[in-house]
Amino acid sequence: MLEALKTVNGWVWGTPMLLLIGLTGLYLTLGLKAYPVRHIGPGFALLWKNRKGHGDGDISGFNALMTAMAATVGTGNIAGVATAIASGGPGALFWMWMIAMVGMATKYSEAVLAVHFREKNANGNFVGGPMYYIRNGLGPKFRWLALMFAFFGMLAGFGIGNGVQSHSVADVLHSNFAVPTWLTGIVIAVLVGLVLLGGIRRIATVAGKIVPFMALAYVVSGVILLIIFADRIPQAIELIIYHAFNPTAAVGGFAGAAVWAAIRFGVARGVFSNEAGLGSAPIAHAAAQTRDPVRQGSIAMLGTFIDTIIICTITGLVIVASGAWQLCAPELAECVPGKGLSGAPLTAMAFSLGLPAYGNIIVSLGLAVFAFTTIIGWSFYGEKCTEYLFGVKSVPVFRLIWVLAIPIGATRELDVAWLLADTLNAMMALPNLLALLLLSPVVFKLTRSYLTHGSASAHQ
Repeated sequence: MLEALKTVNGWVWGTPMLLLIGLTGLYLTLGLKAYPVRHIGPGFALLWKNRKGHGDGDISGFNALMTAMAATVGTGNIAGVATAIASGGPGALFWMWMIAMVGMATKYSEAVLAVHFREKNANGNFVGGPMYYIRNGLGPKFRWLALMFAFFGMLAGFGIGNGVQSHSVADVLHSNFAVPTWLTGIVIAVLVGLVLLGGIRRIATVAGKIVPFMALAYVVSGVILLIIFADRIPQAIELIIYHAFNPTAAVGGFAGAAVWAAIRFGVARGVFSNEAGLGSAPIAHAAAQTRDPVRQGSIAMLGTFIDTIIICTITGLVIVASGAWQLCAPELAECVPGKGLSGAPLTAMAFSLGLPAYGNIIVSLGLAVFAFTTIIGWSFYGEKCTEYLFGVKSVPVFRLIWVLAIPIGATRELDVAWLLADTLNAMMALPNLLALLLLSPVVFKLTRSYLTHGSASAHQ
């Protein structure tokens, strides 16, 4: 099964998918005349002014972004960046930046469509996302595409948003603090269960408090390390840009990588981290209290900027500037090319090189908190996909199964689950990207109308 999944995963996340994600983002960026990139500053101002919420919706625009970022900021920011660099060399970080820049337009468009085509469910709550903008925007003929997204979204959550995350927390706490994996699983399940009982409002409230704190704490720690490695930063940036277009030679524990490897791993891990194009984040943004879809889109696009351009960049610069990406695994008696560390252990080594007494602890606790919030955020995504398929009465059943799955993931090896979840993510992305392309005229029209008739309020 594992080998079969590897084959399927290699196909769905192969060149065609990466090109589809990248070219869709580029097309939307050009169609919007780079609006998301040009309005980063006003977007942050809008985010701050909408922290209390204005207009129809269930949660504030700020908390909608925090809910989306709770699911987005996770293992990809710590382990994903390290995996990209370990497999594709320093140049992979450059391609993460590139996919994030066009990904901002993708995330913006997703949120605009989610708010524009959202509706109220049987409980009177606002619901939206790809399944709704496919059905309400493209019509009955595309209903099968909406069902396809909801089905894969419901299943993908149990892997990427549940089992993989609980296993990451349990593993890191067991390795560094000798906490039994079963105990970690039970504690997380109880905490998540308490949050889920309150629905989207409690999820948003918890996310609104934890996400800013955890992101700021990690960024501050990373900046301290960059100050420690300040004299190496120019060379690190030079390496990143140079190896984005030139092969990386084998050195130390690094096996070497072609330019295509840098592009492939940079784009793939970048998408995994910021989720632009997957269709997950607009499910959260659809519940936002907002007066205009474009306003929430302007807030939503900041998620990609914060996740990749800020947090992933800090992780990547620390790994490259510290030289950790070239080092062999400590347990090896001699340096063997290709036997360097990868994933979270590589990030932990990089942080420890700068802060020997605290580096490993910072990465361990950061990974634990990031993974916990991802479980909360993805629970909402899976819940809404389930609701779309089976109605609001299915939500309590989904929540129960979701909570019960946490201890299982914490205590089991998840090679198959990880590959299955990664594959299902691609199956989510396909209908969403098709819908974005078909509905792009709606996004362009709404944006033009907002800028033309609401230019005086564009920065409010």
